[in-house]
Amino acid sequence: MRILMVGDVVGKPGRLAAQEWIPRLRSKYAVDFVIVNGENAAAGIGITPDIADTFFDRSETDVVTLGNHAWGKRDIFPYLEEESRILRPINYPAGAPGRGWGIFQSSAGKVGVVSLQGRVFMENIDDPFRAADVVLSEIRKETKVIFIDFHAEATSEKIAFGFYVDGRASAVVGTHTHVQTADARILPKGTAFLTDVGMTGPVDSIIGMKREIVIPKFLNALPARFEVADGDAQLSAVLVDIDIESGIAHSIETIQVPSHTDIRLASQQRPVTSGLFE
Repeated sequence: MRILMVGDVVGKPGRLAAQEWIPRLRSKYAVDFVIVNGENAAAGIGITPDIADTFFDRSETDVVTLGNHAWGKRDIFPYLEEESRILRPINYPAGAPGRGWGIFQSSAGKVGVVSLQGRVFMENIDDPFRAADVVLSEIRKETKVIFIDFHAEATSEKIAFGFYVDGRASAVVGTHTHVQTADARILPKGTAFLTDVGMTGPVDSIIGMKREIVIPKFLNALPARFEVADGDAQLSAVLVDIDIESGIAHSIETIQVPSHTDIRLASQQRPVTSGLFE
């Protein structure tokens, strides 16, 4: 089974890039299932029902995962209860709307998808490690193909979590920091791992936000209202091949589609290759 995950979609530039490129990537790489992190899709913070529907209807997305900005738009709360294809982090305390995991049917078989959030330098919510113990056991009753979006700030927490579930999950892909990392690998027991898949959003920005707003904040430490940057957007993603019977990952490759629309794909096996979409 081949799963494509697209990293944190930021604002309208990111949504348009996802809408343009996900169908093309799905076709090019014979993708069976697509996951998109959409927690920054609505003006940089949160997601709305209309935007979520656009991912499903126009961007050929199967599941949308969220993170600490899941609650950024109040009108998403009822939608989280109604729509099973959108997942907020499972380790929020009882009473939070929505669900954090699901089992979905792909063209190649069943896929378990889990949304989890780290705690280091973030909200002090429930333990993601213990939450994973419970949900992984439940999902493995139906399928061994399990993909985890681990939304966290600290690279150490992401890596620790990857090793913690190694052999129990098919893939652990980090989100939240918006910068694609160069450590895609298969862990010793067969779990595909990447510290951060990166951002789908405006290139000439500071992790998606306008430079002229962010830079002064570093200089004067005064409060500032961030705004999504304008201009061309890049798409960041990861492609994972998984054995359906065992749930073990065969390969993991990172993808970037820059604003000039060439594709760059890097993997453990070979260096970056460009020009696939010239």
